[in-house]
Amino acid sequence: MEKFRILVVEDDKEIRDGICIYLKNQGYLVEEASNGVEGLNIIAREEIHLALVDIMMPRMNGITMVMRLRETHEFPVIFLSAKSEEIDKVTCLNIGADDYVTKPFTPMELLARVNSHLRRYQKYLELKKRDSGRSVPENVYVLGGLELNEDTVELKVDGVPVKMTPLEFKIVALLIKNPGRVFSSEEIYERVWNERAIATETIMVHIRRIREKIEVDPRNPRYLKVVWGVGYKMEKQ
Repeated sequence: MEKFRILVVEDDKEIRDGICIYLKNQGYLVEEASNGVEGLNIIAREEIHLALVDIMMPRMNGITMVMRLRETHEFPVIFLSAKSEEIDKVTCLNIGADDYVTKPFTPMELLARVNSHLRRYQKYLELKKRDSGRSVPENVYVLGGLELNEDTVELKVDGVPVKMTPLEFKIVALLIKNPGRVFSSEEIYERVWNERAIATETIMVHIRRIREKIEVDPRNPRYLKVVWGVGYKMEKQ
């Protein structure tokens, strides 16, 4: 793959310039914007592989921007937030972000998050591209009305394609390939993120988002069940 292109959307010029310098020094191509409107305009004309988005900005804030870009794009989004309240973190993940970094952050912390998400996104793109021309799909897993195809990186619910982020797809793949087995939040995190479990509260948010996409009634799920005090499973059908 060619060099990754990262979009930095931050209204504080000093912070934005610093982040851009860090990223360019790592060999990344960088686009920058000072608000959500400019950010969306760049996304419309450039191929972006990851976005760093500040939450509080003039003209269009980060939350609104990410909600709009998630309608058509799947690349990772990391929120930059000056707030540390839990409600802000949950909100960020609920509207489609993949991660968040609370200001002030160190360059090493930010770059570690960026590198980690880009590695996963590259694997996702390679998997999606691989064998996409086959007429007979392989690696298809069916559970009731759910059909997950690892070759085409697609999930269908009752025959209708469902748009998922790379992390959501990997969580569903893990669970649907092991129907009835209960996975703890820590195990899901370590298998999907390929890292030691350090932020398992994000699993609950991702599970909620997945339910909203695959369940007729997310409050009374048919497929994705919680086993209280233990973890999550895909119910055998």
